[in-house]
Amino acid sequence: MATSNKDQHIAELLINGSDKDYAFKMLIEHYGKPLYWHIRNMVKDHDDANDILQNVFIKIHTYIDSFKGDSKLFTWLYRIATNESLTFLNSKAKKNNISNAELYLQLTANLEADVYFEGDALQLKLQKAIATLPQRQQQVFNMKYFEDLKYKEIAQILEISEGALKATYHLASKKIESYIKNH
Repeated sequence: MATSNKDQHIAELLINGSDKDYAFKMLIEHYGKPLYWHIRNMVKDHDDANDILQNVFIKIHTYIDSFKGDSKLFTWLYRIATNESLTFLNSKAKKNNISNAELYLQLTANLEADVYFEGDALQLKLQKAIATLPQRQQQVFNMKYFEDLKYKEIAQILEISEGALKATYHLASKKIESYIKNH
């Protein structure tokens, strides 16, 4: 999701503060669906994704004055959504007294019963393969494969170098390919 003129317009309205309520409504309309799917790719569950998205928008509204335009609005929003999702996943794993890896496997297993999951058997197998990856590799793979974000955008969101990101994506892709061939 490259920065568009609409992104710049929303960012300017938020920074200049002339009508922040209007700007916030525009932000929700423009980013609601992409942020939902970003979160959903991480947490797998529709209801959890909706709850986290609400928390993300509350956090954005609360801290909107701290956005100064030093980074792209898109990057700032996705970083908040990513951090909220990770906090949720870590908390859920801790609450259930299991590792994050076990949690990802459980969440993926639950997809089969999820009425909101529209994938076929191959999509389910792909999700199971992704669940076997370490957390960072999952994030990078999901953002690149499902959300079709550019390496530069992902690097800014996750605050890592593009080189490390490309290596992480390549490694994740190889692991997924191997999993799909062998299962």
